[in-house]
Amino acid sequence: MPTKDRPCGNAPACSSTIYRSNRTGLCRTCLDKQHRVETQAATPGEQVEVDRDRRRLREEAHRYKSLYESTLKTIERQETELGWLARIREGVVSTFCIEPREGSGASEATPVIVASDWHLEELVTLAQTSGLNQFNPEIATERVTRFWQSSLRLLRLLNQDVKMHTVVLALLGDYITNDIHEAESAESNAMLPIQAILDAQEKIIAGLDFLLNHTPYDFVIPCKVGNHSRTTKRVRMSTETGHSLESLMYVNLAARFAGEPRIRFIIDDGYHTYLDVYGKTLRFHHGHAIQYGGGIGGLFIPAYKAVASWSKARRADLDVFGHFHQSKDGGNFICNGSLIGYNAFALRIKADYESPRQTLFLVDKKRGRTAVWPIYLENK
Repeated sequence: MPTKDRPCGNAPACSSTIYRSNRTGLCRTCLDKQHRVETQAATPGEQVEVDRDRRRLREEAHRYKSLYESTLKTIERQETELGWLARIREGVVSTFCIEPREGSGASEATPVIVASDWHLEELVTLAQTSGLNQFNPEIATERVTRFWQSSLRLLRLLNQDVKMHTVVLALLGDYITNDIHEAESAESNAMLPIQAILDAQEKIIAGLDFLLNHTPYDFVIPCKVGNHSRTTKRVRMSTETGHSLESLMYVNLAARFAGEPRIRFIIDDGYHTYLDVYGKTLRFHHGHAIQYGGGIGGLFIPAYKAVASWSKARRADLDVFGHFHQSKDGGNFICNGSLIGYNAFALRIKADYESPRQTLFLVDKKRGRTAVWPIYLENK
């Protein structure tokens, strides 16, 4: 019998140390002898069970090994991502407050530019809209370019009569149509979702570089995801941002401008983002939580009901959202238009027809929200 000094009954006739990896301490001669004894003692049925147990143990060992290696890779990847996100979020805040810089006797205001509902890869034909609108990637590029140029023109115009130090650029989602409608989207989209979100990212980077190069302002950028950028079939309530391609785009944008002291991104996981401007609270969201039925009063009644309900929990002076592809000023809310313009969605929800446009409005230091300007995107 094997002992501590003599691990194999045949030692030193054979080298038992060569076979220590089998955890028995036996050499090959003793292992073969033991196997013959076990095989002779077992009935055929018992041997089948033994062999099945051995195979099961081997499979379980392989599975646990694979799981262990996969877990190690996951831990390494998460450690890398956490370090990466920590560096990115040095330039990201979850809330922000814009304070006056001028004395009480001087005029001062903050412009808010609203960008949403671009749907860059969607194709819209004249036949679909009774000749009212057409949209494709080439037209999208023209309209995005005009958006940045017209925004700059309005900023310069406003700055002639009022002091401005900070501009709010609200990125409120639905920059892509995505394939959430499956076969229908595959037929009506010019790009795949990843291509489309990269295209949106490039166009926003180009616009921010353009504004940085041609203005002296600081930029505060609240970022909200739309319902079209999701990777799930249905909208998730508590984990919506974690399943959105736009969330990834916003983090990439923050990383791209991490070294730019004039830009601050506001990226959070909630449906609402609150921004304090001269003591007035602005509440930003995409707008898809408002239940719109297209009835009498159009968007106004459901928007008023939603705003009143949300303000019971946390009051806001002004809600700013998009989603409905129509420009509306409801007093305590502003709904942004769309870059794509009138399409099948607008027709389906019975939205009022309007040309492609975005929105700029002014928050005055003394008077709060004052004027609202449409940013027209068609060269007509």
